[in-house]
Amino acid sequence: MTHEHYLQAWQESQELAEAMQPLIGRLYRQQGVEITLYGRPLQNASTIDILKAHRVVRRHQGAPLPIQQSFPLLQAIVALKPTAAEVDLGKLAVGYWQDHQDEAGIEDYLQARLAPALGRSQMPQPTDVVLYGFGRIGRLLARLLIERTGAANPLRLRAIVVRGGRDGDLEKRASLLRRDSVHGPFNGSIEVDVERSAIIANGTFIQVIYANSPADIDYTAYGIHDALIVDNTGVWRDEAGLSEHLKARGAGKVLLTAPGKGEMKNVVFGVNHEVIGPGDRIISAASCTTNAITPVLKVMQERYGIRHGHVETVHSYTNDQNLIDNYHKGERRGRSAALNMVMTSTGAAKAVAKALPELKGKLTGNAIRVPTPNVSLAIINLSLEQATDRESLNAYLQQMALSSALHRQIDFSASTELVSSDMV
Repeated sequence: MTHEHYLQAWQESQELAEAMQPLIGRLYRQQGVEITLYGRPLQNASTIDILKAHRVVRRHQGAPLPIQQSFPLLQAIVALKPTAAEVDLGKLAVGYWQDHQDEAGIEDYLQARLAPALGRSQMPQPTDVVLYGFGRIGRLLARLLIERTGAANPLRLRAIVVRGGRDGDLEKRASLLRRDSVHGPFNGSIEVDVERSAIIANGTFIQVIYANSPADIDYTAYGIHDALIVDNTGVWRDEAGLSEHLKARGAGKVLLTAPGKGEMKNVVFGVNHEVIGPGDRIISAASCTTNAITPVLKVMQERYGIRHGHVETVHSYTNDQNLIDNYHKGERRGRSAALNMVMTSTGAAKAVAKALPELKGKLTGNAIRVPTPNVSLAIINLSLEQATDRESLNAYLQQMALSSALHRQIDFSASTELVSSDMV
């Protein structure tokens, strides 16, 4: 191919990616259908992101998926009008073109594979979500919920709860949502309604409620009912404290964004979410490190068996540390986070056992806080019951990342140039 052919081929692919965007958006917003490409969501993806996702298919199939092959299937999906489903366009396209030479059989092929999502007229009603706390975790959760607002998302952000502030508090909180030093500017429009104490982000009306106690709030006064209260403050970590949320009118269930204490269920989605029962009203989503390492430990335990192991996390600093040297009740936490590597403890190794009871007592752990604002690294040293070698182990983990039930929790890269900022 000449250089003109390369450019022409790229521009043709870019045109198809641009044509895909409104179709993907319409399916998501109006019909509750989320289009993915081998597990990678395409909603709100740029044209470049869509093309890169097609190239990533080579990890699975040994070759990229030409967008010229996936586009006609996407058009046919729109015409069939499925509802409330996640549709992997990549797997559908690869499966179709392995057995077909032209587009003539696309409609019949899709009708057979999308049958459960066809012919349904009613969409599930979204659940009201309240973010109790609007710090680092709260604002990032808000971004994700707003970005994914649509018929395909069963969660709808309705309110945030913070302590009473001074004049200008609402504008400052909106500004922190609008600008982020790590993740960049908010992807969309943010307005502030001071009179109604609300933030409107991409058309989502978010009531800002000022309160000093969970039990003092009447969510029904704001039209919020049976809400999922996401406590991201870390103030309460046990059922007794978190149950205060359930005293508020309009509160339905409570999710803690930190490891829970006592007998509270700590859930790592994809690993032990089946333990959630219809009567559970308070659960924990565990810690960031626990969510990072538990899926990998699960597949390692299932395949090789784990005798014992040690987890060392190299963790970005957090708001709990001091910017410059100052008093802190924790050991070494008072030293400057921006200037030091700080040795500390982690409960992640012990917390793994709450999601994987078979590993109870088998893991130890330590942590080092380092001067980076985002991303953490977990180094896992395991003694296995079944022998293996590096090539076999890497091939197994790659398979788990690409095609297992945990493909959304585990990713895989063999790049020798990868660094932490690539994970942001």
